[in-house]
Amino acid sequence: MSEILLLNGPNLNMLGSREPDVYGSLTLERITSDVTQRVAVSGYKIESYQSNAEHRLIDRVQTAKGAARFIIINPGALTHTSIGLRDAFLSVEIPFIEVHISNIFAREEFRQRSFLSDIAQGCISGLGVSSYLFAADYAVNWLSENSV
Repeated sequence: MSEILLLNGPNLNMLGSREPDVYGSLTLERITSDVTQRVAVSGYKIESYQSNAEHRLIDRVQTAKGAARFIIINPGALTHTSIGLRDAFLSVEIPFIEVHISNIFAREEFRQRSFLSDIAQGCISGLGVSSYLFAADYAVNWLSENSV
């Protein structure tokens, strides 16, 4: 059982080469490694998953029920379009944080609406790849305070 599930949505597999002026130069593999190390120091287990397919992310959220206690997600473009992903989170009742490398509220108007933010524990946006690390720290603290 992984206490924390790290999910990444469409096009995040292209980090490092995709619009480095917006998303930076670190790859998703490096970000995942950094988050995994941060969580491991606290004694928690983390599993990561990335998909460009909405239905696969929905499936992964659903299968997390009973298997993960917290989710960190960068839904990518699905942030602004996926009612299905929102419904999946509502159905599993697993607390989660939404993260974004760029500040979605300072970008194009269509990127400023999230279908997840209002049901998330929190939203970390615009702090670069540090957004992931801050989310990992929060998840570890939440798990420590809500141990079963």
